[in-house]
Amino acid sequence: MSKMILAFAGGVGGAKLALGLARVLAPEQLTLVVNTGDDFEHLGLHISPDLDTVMYTLAGLANPETGWGQADETWNFLEAVGKLGGETWFRLGDRDLATHVERTRRLRVGESLSQITRDFCQRLDVSAEIIPMSDDPVRTIVHTDEGALPFQEYFVHRRCEPRVRDFEFLGVTSARPHPLLLERLAVAEALIYCPSNPYVSLAPILALPGLRTLIDSRRRAGLPVVAVSPIVGGQALKGPAAKMMRELGLESTAVALAEHYTGTIDGLIIDRADADSASRIESLGLKTLVTDTIMSTEADKIRLAGKSVAFALSFVV
Repeated sequence: MSKMILAFAGGVGGAKLALGLARVLAPEQLTLVVNTGDDFEHLGLHISPDLDTVMYTLAGLANPETGWGQADETWNFLEAVGKLGGETWFRLGDRDLATHVERTRRLRVGESLSQITRDFCQRLDVSAEIIPMSDDPVRTIVHTDEGALPFQEYFVHRRCEPRVRDFEFLGVTSARPHPLLLERLAVAEALIYCPSNPYVSLAPILALPGLRTLIDSRRRAGLPVVAVSPIVGGQALKGPAAKMMRELGLESTAVALAEHYTGTIDGLIIDRADADSASRIESLGLKTLVTDTIMSTEADKIRLAGKSVAFALSFVV
């Protein structure tokens, strides 16, 4: 399998780069491993927010304004739930609802999350391989100054307002990395960390038992690992990454992100707005690529994906 690229992703930023990667690579050259720590049960349904965001984006169904859910959505179901006194804080549109209902039904009859994801992708004409990080449940808990909050409670219901103190991934010690993740890691020519939140999108994947050790082993054997910074000019383009960094006592900068990844990656892709940080990052032992990382259009996504792949493969001897 020539130039096989493995990418770890979660959420809107990850989905944007995933789309670009799917445009510049053939289906057999790309595997997207998606965070499931955000998964939760709501209104009796199994919701997989990051998986759905990546899947909808690659299927051309994503809502371009919100980055989540489906385009041309209607809200009749949610309005009816609200009239009956039900919870409406997590926005489930009518089109989106079908995904959760069918996923939940199939999980209850014994299908795995990855089997269902694969079938959904086939039916939605998504050719790239998308797999959940694990078929075993992992749940991200955000420890805050107001107590421990399940991730969606913190992120959506509380709008990231409580101050972050730490993170916990319930169930991760007994969760198994998806077998295809291990297979693809064994043959990948490069591993790319998409511009996703390092603490709640990528960390749950990397916390899977044995995975960091396997990645380190492959790095020593020559596998390049590069990350695309989600921080631009001190801010996160989407989501609470910058706020989390500050509340953890860190600077919300590309340098702080590089320090977070030091010893685990070979290169960091940063935006032109952070070009003056390149020398400091390189002093940490990382190579840098300075380019435009804001992905407003599909052309932006394709361009950044092409540069990311080329940068990653430039490490290959």
